[in-house]
Amino acid sequence: MEEFERPELARLPLIVGGDPHGRGVVATANYVARRYGIHSAMSCAEALRRCPEAVFVTPRHRAYSEYSRAVWAAVREVVPTVERTGLDEGYLEMGEVAEDFRRARVVAEAVQAAVRGATSLSCALGVASCKVVAKVASDRRKPGGITVVPAGREAAFLAPFPTRLLPGVGPRAEERLSGAGIELIGQLGALGVDELERLLPGKVGRLLRDRARGIDPRPLELTAKTVSIGHEETFERDVADRERLHDELRRMAGRVAEHLASSGQVARTVTTKLRYPDFSIRSRSTTLPAGFADAEKIGDLACGLLDRALADRPGALRLVGVSVSKLENHEQLALA
Repeated sequence: MEEFERPELARLPLIVGGDPHGRGVVATANYVARRYGIHSAMSCAEALRRCPEAVFVTPRHRAYSEYSRAVWAAVREVVPTVERTGLDEGYLEMGEVAEDFRRARVVAEAVQAAVRGATSLSCALGVASCKVVAKVASDRRKPGGITVVPAGREAAFLAPFPTRLLPGVGPRAEERLSGAGIELIGQLGALGVDELERLLPGKVGRLLRDRARGIDPRPLELTAKTVSIGHEETFERDVADRERLHDELRRMAGRVAEHLASSGQVARTVTTKLRYPDFSIRSRSTTLPAGFADAEKIGDLACGLLDRALADRPGALRLVGVSVSKLENHEQLALA
């Protein structure tokens, strides 16, 4: 959106985030900036070190939410059944409007045209028989392409991509696989039972191998009522610095606020989650009498809850998260 409103930024390394001379965090970065290794959740100071000529802009959450509503309204004009997974990501039920993959491409082109006509924005789409393949396919042709993976070609399509591109493969799983010489999704899909159990024991390993083979039976989630909205972050190294933990929570609070705004909801409860190096988990919650959706308020409450939890058990953390619940559709006014 920033590039759309200021086209000259498209040629420059652009970073949306906080103050690069303070403790700001990268919310997102354009493709030019990503060539320098810049990614979301990185400190803006580190991003500036990697790319001194980068352009930093402050996130405009309300504007992003307005564009998001316009985009999804345009999408639903073409494909009515949608599972939204974020402000700008989701899954479409193509089967109800397209009888085969050839027709599905035509529908995907119509979705792009509808979004472009309503907002002048582009979007990438992946057409496939299951979620995991559609996700990888859409990422392959960003920012504005279409990739169609016909039924029966799922495993072959995924096979040459690095394992880190497979949804569900996190840093630890990637490290274990890489240590065994498993670098590509096709290699993961070809693992035998014994080797899979050694590298990725339990249900997680079997799930990831299925996904690597293009097997993903998850349906679109359409009817379940959302009872909470949240984000969490697992650190590469345990973090004890209180200021950094606060910064992480405030960044996540901003994303939670975006989700609330895009869904037209407010929340009354904030919960902060902490995971320690021994994998024990603690959480603290607080509930207010009236609903709210303000990022600053969510961040303040989340940081206060973190401080409460650390007062009970001090120490470094391997994960923090913030979520909101007791969701309501209309904001209520609190009496002074």
